[in-house]
Amino acid sequence: MSVANTTYSPNITWNAELYDTKHNFVSKYGEDVLEWLQPQQGEHILDLGCGTGELAAKIQATGAIVSGMDKSPEMIAKAKATFPGLTFEVKDATNFSFSEPFDAIFSNATLHWVTDAEKAVARMYDNLKKGGRLVIEMGGRGNVKSIVTAVKKAMASEGLSDKLSNEFWFFPSLSEYTVMLERNGFRVTTAAHFDRPTKLEGENGMENWIRMFGGFFFSQISAAESETVIKKAVEYLRRDFYKDGVWYADYVRLRVKAVRV
Repeated sequence: MSVANTTYSPNITWNAELYDTKHNFVSKYGEDVLEWLQPQQGEHILDLGCGTGELAAKIQATGAIVSGMDKSPEMIAKAKATFPGLTFEVKDATNFSFSEPFDAIFSNATLHWVTDAEKAVARMYDNLKKGGRLVIEMGGRGNVKSIVTAVKKAMASEGLSDKLSNEFWFFPSLSEYTVMLERNGFRVTTAAHFDRPTKLEGENGMENWIRMFGGFFFSQISAAESETVIKKAVEYLRRDFYKDGVWYADYVRLRVKAVRV
């Protein structure tokens, strides 16, 4: 998952260590997406939004040749340190190129951070061989809707609605994204849009999630105000999303497999 610039949510610096220890569900769920990729021996595969490199390493273990890219220097530094035998580069999903096109591009939990989705789709197309495949999973329409609603409610209760930063996520419907792919030259072969309630780690799981992934909401308020808002949002969510001592996030995922024609 990639760090912010004008294309991504603004001014986010990812804590790569916390990402791996408290939010490793991102990579664990990504393993299921690899079933759609079916990497083959000797294939050249790009992991777009590779984060700390966990899934890139799993792809490499199948015998494929993997390159990982992410906008976050912190994530790439951690990936290089953990998997020194793999290739990782800092690149932007809307403006990247490689010397040779890939047999496949894989992306997990990244593309919903790319608000200029059309540019990202065009770059993925241009960096695939003819007949190459694209396998992605991202947040789909309705993803974390309850969390967003709770944050907005908490901001309003503190009289801070006018300081609420815009959402910097792109959560498309299945039709919206598949039409975009086809408009840019892909043939969509498989697509799914599904609910996936996601377990968060620890008693402070929801609070940690909001801090890690929703911090941009609070860019216009003080640290003290942010603390108050987060605590209130967590309490609004407790009744429906804290069950038997476990927090859950209301994830909705969009998974697509397409081929460059």
